[in-house]
Amino acid sequence: MPLWLSILLIVVALLAGAAGAYFYALNKGKNIIEAKYEKLGKEAKKIISDAEETATKRQSELINEAKKEIQGLRESHNAEVREKKQQLQEEANKLERRETSLDNRSDNLDKREASLITKENKLEDRIAEVEKRNSRIEELIEEQEKKLMEIAGLSLDDAREIVFNRLKEDMAMEMAIYVKDETEKAKYESINKSQVILANAIQQYANETVQEKTVSVVSLPNDEMKGRIIGREGRNIRAIEAVTGVDLIIDDTPDSVVISCFDPVRREIARRTLEILVTDGRIQPPRIEEVFSKCTKELENEMREEGEKAVFEIGIGKIHPELVKLIGRLHFRTSYGQNALQHSKEVAFLAGKLAAEIGEDETLARRAGLLHDIGKATDHETEGSHVEIGVEIATKFRENPTVIDAIASHHGDKEAQTVIAHLVAAADTLSAARPGARSESLDNYIKRLQQLEDLTNEFKGVDKTYALQAGREVRIIVKPEEITDAEACMLAREIKNKIETTMNYPGNIKVVVIREVRVQETAR
Repeated sequence: MPLWLSILLIVVALLAGAAGAYFYALNKGKNIIEAKYEKLGKEAKKIISDAEETATKRQSELINEAKKEIQGLRESHNAEVREKKQQLQEEANKLERRETSLDNRSDNLDKREASLITKENKLEDRIAEVEKRNSRIEELIEEQEKKLMEIAGLSLDDAREIVFNRLKEDMAMEMAIYVKDETEKAKYESINKSQVILANAIQQYANETVQEKTVSVVSLPNDEMKGRIIGREGRNIRAIEAVTGVDLIIDDTPDSVVISCFDPVRREIARRTLEILVTDGRIQPPRIEEVFSKCTKELENEMREEGEKAVFEIGIGKIHPELVKLIGRLHFRTSYGQNALQHSKEVAFLAGKLAAEIGEDETLARRAGLLHDIGKATDHETEGSHVEIGVEIATKFRENPTVIDAIASHHGDKEAQTVIAHLVAAADTLSAARPGARSESLDNYIKRLQQLEDLTNEFKGVDKTYALQAGREVRIIVKPEEITDAEACMLAREIKNKIETTMNYPGNIKVVVIREVRVQETAR
């Protein structure tokens, strides 16, 4: 509401009040009413004057504020205009510089184009000059060929044949060098990759490197015990041999008896039986049968426990109870001095790690590794090789086809059909070939070395052959006048292929061909 209207209302109200007072004063007294009226009029004039003064001040303040706001807007607009002008000037400068740069580039391109045209002309001149020289060279070659044929008395066909033979020899040399280089390259890459995989697998499984030997020898407290073992008229020894199914060898060896039997389980039962009888001192036929029965039950339980322990260590899940028992029997089976169960566990761990490295099923690889020699548990009782027996056992107990394939192919009797089968074969070789894993008889060792040397001596140009490092390296010295460097490379490859196809050996055999030319002169 405007100020003047408020003032007017107030004045009206006061006037109304004054009128009422006037009429009231008529009753009380005219003098009193006039005095009050006069007083109220003065107050109303004062209020009106104050209101007008206040309105004037407020109007002046609003006008000043409006002027200030208009001035601020004007200054802001001027600043914005100056900024826009500056930006436009900068853009104009950039465009001017860009135009200058483009002009310079255009000049440079023109110069470069002119230079290229000049070079192209020079190149064409050189090509023409080279063509002239080539034609002249061909003419000279033809002249020289004619002169050579006249001097040598050769026809063109004979000359071509000579050149062709020479070229053939050069190509053979180059091919041999190329084959050598590519072979070395592939060998290096494959060795590095395989070494990484094998190293990662072996690093995660490290077993003892001491070989285990099973020697069935029973120690005696004294030589008198030998007589008690034999008994009156050989009664006791016959009873022991009849009950246990072994042969007792009692000779001049002091304080010991040797037990001989092809069945390792039967030999172990006999060893334990004899040890108990010797400790007890009561060696009689009834006592022999009693102790033998007790030891048989204990060994069966022990085999089952060993099988369960192996299955648990490998972590292959459920397995048929009969297979568990057969796995336990491997604990008493040896091959070249290596414990069969320990070997199977090694193969299982290594195959599992190799499978993990290349992304195959680690559990299945471990299962195949543990069962790959399962046929050795009964190979002395059943006709056929341990591979055939193992396949039959695995098939009987419905093992995974991959496991059966690994059993059938781990000795190369058949070609492997799965990646895991190849891994098991590699792990089997690795476990058998590690230092201290196996032992061979001296005769077999000598025969293998002799066979290796005789095989390499059959090749033409071989002077001497040496089998080194227990047959893991064969060093061939060739005759330099009969074998070239390129032919030496081919000879090493041929010998390697011959060894692979004709010999059986654990691990790898390194073939080294040495060609040496010695020139000697004596100064006097």
